[in-house]
Amino acid sequence: MDEKAIKTTFRFTFEAIEREYRTALDLGYEFCTCAEYVTRKRAGKTTKLVVNRVDMDMSVKKADRLGAIFDRLKIRASFYLRLHAPEYNPFSFENYRIIKTLISSGHELGYHSEIVDESAIWSEAAENCLRRDIDVMNRAFGIRIQGVASHGGMTGLNNLDFWNDRKPADFGLLYEAYDKQPEFNLFQEAFYISDSEWTRWKCYDRGQLVAGNQKSFGEHAAEGRPLIYLLIHSDTYFDRHFYE
Repeated sequence: MDEKAIKTTFRFTFEAIEREYRTALDLGYEFCTCAEYVTRKRAGKTTKLVVNRVDMDMSVKKADRLGAIFDRLKIRASFYLRLHAPEYNPFSFENYRIIKTLISSGHELGYHSEIVDESAIWSEAAENCLRRDIDVMNRAFGIRIQGVASHGGMTGLNNLDFWNDRKPADFGLLYEAYDKQPEFNLFQEAFYISDSEWTRWKCYDRGQLVAGNQKSFGEHAAEGRPLIYLLIHSDTYFDRHFYE
């Protein structure tokens, strides 16, 4: 395979990512949240579908810009919020306002969990950390969290390991974002596209990395992938440059 043929010149601006979403809409794709995917899967309605996920790793403010794009396009997304990030305070005046706006616009708010990190740093049981964090979010935002997405931070620990021998239902949850339970199992069954390498895209086909493939979301959509699991990060996008 010619690696040069599958690279992209995509520039990670808000304007460019909005074009990618418009491309997928023009191609006939529908969009849904991760929680909505569970219902659609039960009904067998997963063809020409994009499951739309946004991780707020370092910026809630930039998530507000993505939310505005989705609102213009009349599509929904799942936004995942960290509670213990040194980069932002989820309960600051402006961040709280933004999160409430996302919820009121019909987007899903999930928990970007760091419970293995919490357990190691605080010497507390990860199960207790998870239950407490879910309760905090439910109470603070007047909702019922349905899903979590495990965050990959700088501790060297893997927060996803918590789920090796546990099920989301054990904690009143519908799913974990990489959950292999048959009710979800999205990563293993979809074409997964992510911007998590900051300056380039990467993709997995039914759980297997497609090495060297840096095509953008819109380029993959044009190829007619029947089920796409799209993960983007609010921090990645900008108007003029990354450090603006």
